[in-house]
Amino acid sequence: MRVCVIGTGYVGLVTGACLAHIGHEVICVDNNEAKVKLMQSGQSPIFEPGLSEIMQAAISSDRLKFSSDLAAGVEHGQILFIAVGTPAMPNGDSDTRYVEAVARGIGGCLKGGYKVIVNKSTVPIGSGDWVRMLILDGVAEREGTAVPVGGGVATRLPDHDFDVISNPEFLREGSAVFDTFNPDRIVLGGNSEKAIGLMKELYAPIVSREFAQDKSAASVPVVTTDLSSAEMIKYAANAFLATKISFINEVANICDRVGADVTQVAKGIGLDSRIGSKFLNAGLGWGGSCFPKDVSALIHTADDYGYETQLLKAAVSVNERQRTVVVEKLQQVLKILKGKTVGLLGLTFKPDTDDLRDAPSLVMIENLTRLGAKVKAYDPIISQTGMRHGLSDVLVETDPQRLADNCDALVIVTEWDEFLKLDYAKMMKNMISPIIIDGRNFLDQKALEEAGFRYVGVGR
Repeated sequence: MRVCVIGTGYVGLVTGACLAHIGHEVICVDNNEAKVKLMQSGQSPIFEPGLSEIMQAAISSDRLKFSSDLAAGVEHGQILFIAVGTPAMPNGDSDTRYVEAVARGIGGCLKGGYKVIVNKSTVPIGSGDWVRMLILDGVAEREGTAVPVGGGVATRLPDHDFDVISNPEFLREGSAVFDTFNPDRIVLGGNSEKAIGLMKELYAPIVSREFAQDKSAASVPVVTTDLSSAEMIKYAANAFLATKISFINEVANICDRVGADVTQVAKGIGLDSRIGSKFLNAGLGWGGSCFPKDVSALIHTADDYGYETQLLKAAVSVNERQRTVVVEKLQQVLKILKGKTVGLLGLTFKPDTDDLRDAPSLVMIENLTRLGAKVKAYDPIISQTGMRHGLSDVLVETDPQRLADNCDALVIVTEWDEFLKLDYAKMMKNMISPIIIDGRNFLDQKALEEAGFRYVGVGR
């Protein structure tokens, strides 16, 4: 099938590359010319395991192309994905200006022939009908049939054949390619059987597990529903997972006070099939580009309808407080932080990504700097790329050994696999004091203590 993906962030680029990989003809459109040229050369503008290899293979087979020409993309695609960003605004609402611009742009480019227009961006509930309206506005503006503001004689809107579908994404940064080929479910929201049928055809190779890690597994469940319910599924899923993390962090803080070990507690409750073990890792809380903005957007939507989401607001409050836990633990062991040097192992909000958006490390750096500490950091990706946005108060080292030199304490911020294999005994030799704060309960406490470290975890 012919596909156009508009927007080449994490969702758009992964979606486009993976759809090309399974055999579709894909054009990815972006208005950033420099980014388009980079992708045309086979280079990914983001770090995502496996993505570059899939891109290069699909480009070589002529199934994946990149362009800044929206009209060409719209003309090419039977199915058009809107996959632009919807960042959070200061009031917690979603900034949908990019979705609006793309929807109007699509309308301005429609020339006939049936199209399925897919909301892949995470958009406020009720956006399906809004996007349809904007597309028709774009058509009317192009054809000179728009109704003047303030009155006038209304002319009939052009009759263009398209349907809008909501198809929320459930990709995890760092495993987005894997998640695309091995999804837990595919959600399709809309009221057109024709559009739903074409989307099922598009995803058929994924539904049948043709490209899955376990090809013998049962076919992927396809949930078909109305537009608003599909949009709500996305928000509800992320809000639940964020709340689950805040819950175990709340439990961890109690464990710290009563002498229990949250890792054992999490194991014990996670074996309950009603609860499950995933997202029960206590630590520094959640961050990134999805959980913070999606939870805030759901809270804001509820406020618009006169409902106070007390549970979700509490989850956000717990998460904000959790980011200060490591600083409190450093104060407990070092007492005064002014003049001390703290080394952070990891900067990104999670491993296997270069994403620093709403990363707990940034709050930690701000607080440590405010208290007079010198902050150093090492991250497997950030240290290599030279990214320094938001890191002006940090000395970013090129290797873990240099990070440990003259540190009063080390802090595990991101659970990169590389950190499991470091020679901590060697690193300790050049530290001022052998203290490690494991903000993710990631390392082997017994091994570190045998090596001579004072180990401090979260809820342990």
